Amino acid sequence: MVEGSIPWWVIALSAVVLSLGTYAGGWRIMRTLGRGIIHLDPPQGFAAEATAASVLWVATMTGAPISTTHAITAAITGVGSTRSAKAVRWGVARSIVVAWVLTFPGAGLAAALVYLILSPLT
Repeated sequence: MVEGSIPWWVIALSAVVLSLGTYAGGWRIMRTLGRGIIHLDPPQGFAAEATAASVLWVATMTGAPISTTHAITAAITGVGSTRSAKAVRWGVARSIVVAWVLTFPGAGLAAALVYLILSPLT
């Protein structure tokens, strides 16, 4: 193995864990976005999807890092607020933002804990 390369088992395990996470929580995320923030009708859904796709395309072409979930959530919230600001369930949007803020430190703490547990074994 070339020094600095990632072992195949790390790549495979990452793919499995990401797939399981998407399988376990993806439906809940889509339900929250489609009905929790605001109930979208088909034209609003199309507008939100087209906006998010455009933002993602521009970010990809310019090499900017972007989260697909952030892009679609912002688009849905924006489309919903065109109906009226009161139509958007801001409490749900706030909960989503809090979850985003806590994800990185939580993932870092989980990784540190796993490292501390497994490092004596190697």
